[in-house]
Amino acid sequence: MPMIIFFMRQNHKKKALSEILDVKKIEQVGKPIETANGLPNECYISEDYFAYERDKVFCDNWTVIGVGSLIPNPGDAKPYNLLGIPLMIVRDKDMKIRVFHNVCSHRGFKLLDKPCTLKNVIRCPYHSWSYDFRGNLIATPHIGGLNIHETEMFDKSNSNLKEVRTTVWMDIIFVNIHGNELEFNEYIKPLEDRWSKFIVKEDQHSLVHSRDYGYFNLDVKSNWKFAIENYCESYHLPTIHPELNKISNISDHYHIQGLPNRFAGQGSKKYDQIIKGNKKFDTFPNWEKSMLKNSEYIALFPNVMIGLHADHFYVFWIEPLAMNKTKEHMQMYYVGDESANGDQLQELRKQNLSFWKDVMLEDISAVEGMQEGRNSPTYNGGYFSPIMDQPTHQFHKWVANNLIDKF
Repeated sequence: MPMIIFFMRQNHKKKALSEILDVKKIEQVGKPIETANGLPNECYISEDYFAYERDKVFCDNWTVIGVGSLIPNPGDAKPYNLLGIPLMIVRDKDMKIRVFHNVCSHRGFKLLDKPCTLKNVIRCPYHSWSYDFRGNLIATPHIGGLNIHETEMFDKSNSNLKEVRTTVWMDIIFVNIHGNELEFNEYIKPLEDRWSKFIVKEDQHSLVHSRDYGYFNLDVKSNWKFAIENYCESYHLPTIHPELNKISNISDHYHIQGLPNRFAGQGSKKYDQIIKGNKKFDTFPNWEKSMLKNSEYIALFPNVMIGLHADHFYVFWIEPLAMNKTKEHMQMYYVGDESANGDQLQELRKQNLSFWKDVMLEDISAVEGMQEGRNSPTYNGGYFSPIMDQPTHQFHKWVANNLIDKF
């Protein structure tokens, strides 16, 4: 029996990158765009790579696992599975969002299996050990025998829940599982500086999530990276989004490549507010009037895509479920509660959400087509348009850099 157990453990040992793919293929990604290749097939179809990527790409970086508006009240809680790591998101009594490893410190039982509103404690269903909303172990029923709930032989303070490094920015919940990334204020500063001509920090507090037409989810049969790659560029507009291309074609777009390399995307100079009669959404108060037609669509690596417009903001975040399976979550926000939830603007919200859902649905054929194509043994990662694919190449380099920390 011990020999069998040892064999099984060896089989489940995580492989080194060099055991999964030729590392030279990853180095090729970092070359100048004119001669670079994209990430190789293994990065999209290998289960061993998918396991390797979890630690290097998701656990080492600030990763999105949801939005705060979905747990609006004290005690609201929901589980989240980050590529096999069970987590639990909780809003505490001071309205702070906390994330814990979703496991009891006693016997490792999963604490939460569905969204709920907790009354006063987080209680383990197994032996009723209970924690407050800050993760402190506060009750250990019968730990010393029947009706003996405490013992000098056990120090509760050593068995609190394990809290995950967490921050919330523009309602987006970020976690850094390994706790090794930059302070978030420093991490997000390049993007905030870029957007200072559109919104300032005070404006972020005016964002309100729409309760009626404020969200949708999409299931996609592809690797999560294809959604980010596709979002970064406007090159596909004429073929994948012909109607959108009539409104804002590729000549109306510009590249966005954030430095240091944490985000990339595209901007448009042809955004028009939705107007019906004399009704329209409020705009951000500090948005430069000369730039009301500007909108920007940025992928903040690894897994969130955000769209900023003068009158609304969306969060389109990616939940990787498997090597070739992804769930996409859209959350829509407006400036102030009247635009977000007022009866007078309900039809405009419905129209806006429907527009973006149609756009994202059109993208599914593109990302699923790339996933199927990656099964070809003749494909080498592909080449980039030196003009049109610069933001996509930047994302590939970011992934490669996280894998081998070389460029």
